Amino acid sequence: MSSSADESGYGNIQLDRTGQAAAFDALGDRYDEAFPHKEGQVAAAEWIARSLPTGSRALDLGCGTGIPTALQLAEAGFDVVGVDLSDGMVALARKNVPGGRFHQADIADLRPGGPLDLGRFEAVAAFFALLMLPRAEIPLALRTVHHLLVPGGLFALSMVEADVDDFAIPFVGESIRVSGYLREELREVVEAAGFEIVDESSFTYAPASADVPPEVQIFLRCRRRPA
Repeated sequence: MSSSADESGYGNIQLDRTGQAAAFDALGDRYDEAFPHKEGQVAAAEWIARSLPTGSRALDLGCGTGIPTALQLAEAGFDVVGVDLSDGMVALARKNVPGGRFHQADIADLRPGGPLDLGRFEAVAAFFALLMLPRAEIPLALRTVHHLLVPGGLFALSMVEADVDDFAIPFVGESIRVSGYLREELREVVEAAGFEIVDESSFTYAPASADVPPEVQIFLRCRRRPA
């Protein structure tokens, strides 16, 4: 990789997204039916919306169908950009949130010196996006978010509480690989990447799909510390 990739910490890491986007492409608009209850996600996006002025730039990282987060922020008057690995999800987001701009891309593409420069943002939301990465990449992704945010910018993050690394699970008739941390370790990883955690909440959630087990979802509301 280039020296800029080395500076971002990715070095010689080989990115393996085999099957990850395909599962979401196959799921399509059934995703919102399978995961209808997003109270924690909605509340975290509301925190962003009420904390920043209208017209602020917000990035929805792992935007999925654009519902609810990108739509919520667009309706609040934000300049919304979304990124997702799945072409199918990006197509749905463009349809659901016509006022937003959406890109099919990997979070690694947004790293300092990476191939996709989207500029800087006052807020970034990453709801269940980082759990799709191997653990070795999660601190690098958090550093990328730090790079994308202006100093003092807001970062809303959610993960599933689980001590797993790149672990295959059934997912609405497909298979995906997920990673996670127990709560204290997640806090340590986020703080080490340059964020102040200003609030934390959790929800026990049972998806409306028989093959997805109940889970504990952790939501962190963070602020980017100065570099």
